[in-house]
Amino acid sequence: MKKILLTVGILLGCHLVSAQAPEKMSYQAVMRNSSGQLLTNQNIGVKVSVLQGSLAGAAVYSERLTGTTNTNGLISLEIGSGTVLSGTFSTINWPSGNYYLKTETDPTGGTNYTIAGTSQLLSVPYAMYAKSAGSSGGSFTLPYTATVNNAATLFAITNDGDGTSLEGTNNTTTSNVASVRGIVSNTAPGGFSSGVRGINNGTGGLGIGVYGSQGGSGWGVYGTTPTGLGIYGNATGAGTGVYANSNSGTGLTSTSTNGIAASLSIFNNSNNNNVLNANTVGNGTVINVSTTGTGHGIVSSTGSGFAVHGTTSAQTSAGIIGDNSNAGEAVVGRTTSDIAGAVVGRNDGGGYGVRGFLATNTTGTGVGVFGQVGINSSKGRAGRFENLNANNDKNTFEVETNGSGNIPDNTEGNASSFLVDNTNSVAAAVRGEVKTIFGNFGAAGIFGVSSGTGGFAGLFHASNTSGNGNALVAITDGNGDAIRANAGKDGDAIEANVDGSGRALYAWTPTFSTGKAAEFKNFNTSNTSDAITVSTVGNGIAGNFKVDRTTGTSAAVKGEVNSQFANFGTAGIYGVSSGTGGYAGLFHASNTSGNGPALLAIADGNGNGITANASNTGDGIETTVDGTGNAIYAWVPNFATGRAARFTNFNTANTNPVITAEQRSGGSIAVFRAGSTPANVARIDAAGKGFFNGGTQNSGADLAEAFDVEGNSSEYEPGDILIISTDSDRTVEKSSKPYSNLVAGVYATKPGVLLTEENIESELIGKVPMGVIGVIPTKVCLEGGKIKRGDLIVTSSISGVAMKANLKKIKIGQIIGKALQDYDQNGIGKIKILVNIK
Repeated sequence: MKKILLTVGILLGCHLVSAQAPEKMSYQAVMRNSSGQLLTNQNIGVKVSVLQGSLAGAAVYSERLTGTTNTNGLISLEIGSGTVLSGTFSTINWPSGNYYLKTETDPTGGTNYTIAGTSQLLSVPYAMYAKSAGSSGGSFTLPYTATVNNAATLFAITNDGDGTSLEGTNNTTTSNVASVRGIVSNTAPGGFSSGVRGINNGTGGLGIGVYGSQGGSGWGVYGTTPTGLGIYGNATGAGTGVYANSNSGTGLTSTSTNGIAASLSIFNNSNNNNVLNANTVGNGTVINVSTTGTGHGIVSSTGSGFAVHGTTSAQTSAGIIGDNSNAGEAVVGRTTSDIAGAVVGRNDGGGYGVRGFLATNTTGTGVGVFGQVGINSSKGRAGRFENLNANNDKNTFEVETNGSGNIPDNTEGNASSFLVDNTNSVAAAVRGEVKTIFGNFGAAGIFGVSSGTGGFAGLFHASNTSGNGNALVAITDGNGDAIRANAGKDGDAIEANVDGSGRALYAWTPTFSTGKAAEFKNFNTSNTSDAITVSTVGNGIAGNFKVDRTTGTSAAVKGEVNSQFANFGTAGIYGVSSGTGGYAGLFHASNTSGNGPALLAIADGNGNGITANASNTGDGIETTVDGTGNAIYAWVPNFATGRAARFTNFNTANTNPVITAEQRSGGSIAVFRAGSTPANVARIDAAGKGFFNGGTQNSGADLAEAFDVEGNSSEYEPGDILIISTDSDRTVEKSSKPYSNLVAGVYATKPGVLLTEENIESELIGKVPMGVIGVIPTKVCLEGGKIKRGDLIVTSSISGVAMKANLKKIKIGQIIGKALQDYDQNGIGKIKILVNIK
């Protein structure tokens, strides 16, 4: 616990002898911590004991008090009003001997008392003594004078009623008298000592520390001093140090004979409040300054603030207004600074920083804002507008007119007019410059806008018919474009026409240049229009491109797309034939001595070298050969791993063959060769018979033949046991009796070879593949007992299901085959059977 320093004053209740004495004593203490700092606005707990006889005497009375320090660290308590711990305050016999006051303090407001102090009550509190002495008729003898050396309050009166605690009255007519007079007699007292001090601990808004009033024309409160302050008012909080008020006169009058009539200052560097506030709710002038001499009405100077700051909230009013009724200037600003302005208009709202306008002049000679340079040979700028905020996207300078212009003379009626009136000048009438790293729309040295339905955003007219100068010259010294044109709607970005025999558009590169004569690009991914369109209604070529150099290796036309999609039309070169004849593309190697191909297609990626499609009845590719070569020659070089050819049908609804090979001369339809020195290994002759030197290999594990079935083929499924039908020729049906002699095979799941008597064009609709030999998944049950590998399998009583055979019951023609898997589950399942009907 920090040590708390207590500055204690005991204020004893005082009252006239003839009055009833209150049963209380006032107690005050100033609380400080070990560093000497005040403990302000803090709850304090105090235990008070009255000791009799000595510092260690017996306690005749003890109580607990609590309170809160004020902003000065002062706590004020009343002994006799707390929580009694022992004794009775009203029965203390004050005249009987010496008494001591012991205090124990808890600076946190609790009962953990960490500070104790005891001091003697040097004189019996008058009010308490008066109570016991009242019966003996004791009283003051006036005049009364006493001198006591004591740090405590010598005389205190407490009034719990509505009356005045202490009142002094003087009825004399002599000048310079006082009803109550307080004197600090020492010529060098401590700081903030006072002759009279008024304390009001009330927290209400109408309390008064010292109140002075005067019935006539004198002073309610009058203070004098030779070099100090006549009257000093201080507000330690948010109050007012000195408040002056008048109902009909002057609230505050300050005069001086030789000095300054009034001085208002703030000495706290961190105080940002106004030095002087002047307000009125009436229509009068807030501050009226006048002078009859040669001095200034107001002189204001400042460091980095405003010397004069005028504010108004009405649109019809002004923060500062200067009037001149003659030939002078209404407001003149002067400066000798190289960086500051003589007159600065500042706007923190949405209005104007500086506004100049013509109010009544209709002659056309007035000027709203007039800037001049050149007077007295001065140099500089007549006007300058600058934006210092990088985030400000508003115009730095705007000129607007509601006039209709002057069509006969386009130099009149414009929103602005600039003229260099010197025929020998090389200056520009208008020079616009931007210094930005961005090339955004609007970031321009000159930006012209036409917001109506007509007009030009920019018009450059070389009006002299004898002149040779260009109407517009655009030059760039950097890497940007000299001219960039954009049409935001349906118009042309550039429309060029020629009335004579010249070219509407002529683009060229000089002999020293390495650039392009022209380049056309479209950067809008949603724009499906052509980047460039060339058309002619004549019989000439719409576009003619030629590399006129026999040793050249560049293409006359290069088309390139940088797309991830291979949609129709996404092509480096896209040729269209929209008539009933003509070719969409024609490549002609016209030199009969040349060896180059008419068309070379190379794909460095995973795409095709050539993709051909015919959307009607034509062929995707038609190739012919007039000589001894191949109509199509597909080959894979010795370093490649691809296929020479692949033919695939991805349309599941397309029943046409993927490849059709026709032979009309009687030779083989197809011949297949293999080996480093290719030799025939397979062929198909003109009758459709196949010849294979190495035999054949098929997927699947059984041999099946297609059979008709009794009923609907959709009622049959792989694994069903099939028997010969007795009702129809070459027809099978599901088995339904055990040990059937008619068993023929099993509905094959995936036959390796499917035999049929039908033509190869037949779809075998309504037939099922019946496996007669091989490994076939077959339906089984436990009707004949658990099945082990190798058990013989026969038909069961369940339709289409087999079972384990009893060797004692087997007859010729009943065995389906042998089990290749065990089966011991209830119900019907499938196991692999080596089918071989016996």
